[in-house]
Amino acid sequence: MGRIFEVRKATMFARWDRMAKQFTRIGKEIDIAVKQGGSDPENNAILRRVIQNAKAVNMPKDRIEAAIKRAMGKDKTSYHEELYEGFAPHGVALLIDAATDNANRTVANVRMHFSKNGGSLGAPGSVSFMFKHMGEFKIKNSGQDQEELELDLIDSGLQEIGEDSDNNIIIRTSFTDFGNMSKALEDRKIEVVSSEPTWIPETTVELSEDQATDVLRLVDHLEQDDDVQKVYHNLK
Repeated sequence: MGRIFEVRKATMFARWDRMAKQFTRIGKEIDIAVKQGGSDPENNAILRRVIQNAKAVNMPKDRIEAAIKRAMGKDKTSYHEELYEGFAPHGVALLIDAATDNANRTVANVRMHFSKNGGSLGAPGSVSFMFKHMGEFKIKNSGQDQEELELDLIDSGLQEIGEDSDNNIIIRTSFTDFGNMSKALEDRKIEVVSSEPTWIPETTVELSEDQATDVLRLVDHLEQDDDVQKVYHNLK
C-alpha cells in the first residue's frame, strides 16, 4: 500500500508541475499579447486566442484576469519572444521557442543545456529550414464530415486535416494564413479547443531507443527551463 501511495503522490506532483508550467507559459503569452494589442479580447485577436488556450488547459478565470491586469501595469516585466536553433545528439534538429525578459540569461541557459546533454546550439537559420511554420487549430469533433470541412475551409488556407488522440479535429494552415483560418472558424461558429503557431518537421529522424533517450533528455532539460515555452524536434 505504501508503494502505491508513493507512486500516486509522484504522479500527482508531476501533474501539478506540468500544470504550473502551462500556466506560467500562458501568463507570458498573455503579457506579450496585451503589450502588442491591448487588454480587450474583442479587439485583440492574439489575446483572444491565448485566453482560449488557457481555458483548454483549465487555467482558472481569476488567474487569466490577474495575468491581464499584471500585463497592463506600468512596472510589469515585459517579455519578448526568441527562437533558438540547434542540434541534439545524433543529428536531431531542435527549435526552442522562448519568452524572456533577459535574452542574455536565456541564451546562456539554453547553451548550457545543449552543452551538458551532448547537443550544440546553432546560428539563426541553421535548423528552421527543416521545419514548416504553420498555424494549428484543434476543433471539437461533433461528427463533421472531414471531406466537406476540408472543401469549405480550403480557400481560408487549410493545408492539412486529421484527428488527434483525444478525437479532436486538427487543422493546419501556413503561418501566414493563421488569421484567415481563425476568422473563417469564427464566422462558421465552429468551436475551437485551442489554436497556436507551430513548427512541423519536413522529415523525421528515426533512432534506436537508447539514442532517442539521449535526445529526449536534452528536450526535457530545455522544457524545464523557466524561459522556454516550447521545444520542437524532428525525432520520429
